[in-house]
Amino acid sequence: MTHTDHSHETEAGESATVQGTSTRKLGLVAGINFVGFVVELAGGLLFGSVALISDAFHMLFDMLAYVMAFSASYTAERFEGGERWSYGLHRLEPVAAFVNGILLVPMVGYIVWEAYQRFLDPVAINAELTLVIATGGLLVNLGSVYVLQGGEMSLNERGAFYHLLGDAGGSVAVIVSTIAVAVFDLPVADPAAAILIGVLVLWSAGTVLRESTSILLQRSPASPADLRARLVELNGVEAVDDLHVWQVCSQLTVGTVRVVSDSPGADTRSTLQQRIHELFSEQGIDHTTVEILHSREQHSTDDRHTH
Repeated sequence: MTHTDHSHETEAGESATVQGTSTRKLGLVAGINFVGFVVELAGGLLFGSVALISDAFHMLFDMLAYVMAFSASYTAERFEGGERWSYGLHRLEPVAAFVNGILLVPMVGYIVWEAYQRFLDPVAINAELTLVIATGGLLVNLGSVYVLQGGEMSLNERGAFYHLLGDAGGSVAVIVSTIAVAVFDLPVADPAAAILIGVLVLWSAGTVLRESTSILLQRSPASPADLRARLVELNGVEAVDDLHVWQVCSQLTVGTVRVVSDSPGADTRSTLQQRIHELFSEQGIDHTTVEILHSREQHSTDDRHTH
């Protein structure tokens, strides 16, 4: 007989608490960044700084990323699913991330086009007020970092954290370019800073698209070759007949494995299952299904397939 075991390696209550905290933090950061976007956009339009406008849009699209992550997490927490939705709506997270990454690309085009126009026809900016607004944008980013930091961050929170570091770099670029305009009379510094921010946004878009596509196309987050090698090292494992690892979302990794064992005893199989679950858990795999075949059963199955 085959022996199959399904196991959740994380405690449901603890996972729900962590996810709920992550959702609240993402919602707060989204609100903070929306305020920063409105202030920077208004300042850029009023004072003529394309760098400030580009940083505002950078903040806007990062804010949209937080809103999407917040919405996906909030919905997934409250949607129980049932038989037809066995994993709930956790798949919303990579879908939202993918859409956000796609939307970042035309924004970069807009930033580069505006910067190009400013290279051709430099526009005078109000350096003093632009500097004030840019400094406020930097403080918004630092405040958001403060909200997220502390304790173990979820993958969503880490993604937001890296976005915020990019935003902070953009704000610093605006501040430096504004100082260059005010002190050295270099109007070209403003569009140059805008292009630098555009590069940061494009890098963010590439990261988001790569990670979300990997989840949507079910790329294995762990090396199957390494897992196979470690499985066959376990006492009682004769061969690994089938192995799959994929992600439903960034917080839920699923694995299935069928191994051939030369240990027929039920107690021995139970011990082997426990070791396999521990091995998968060490690789960050939350939900594991293990099927154990005795070597004689495997030979019998092979014979039936042959005939």
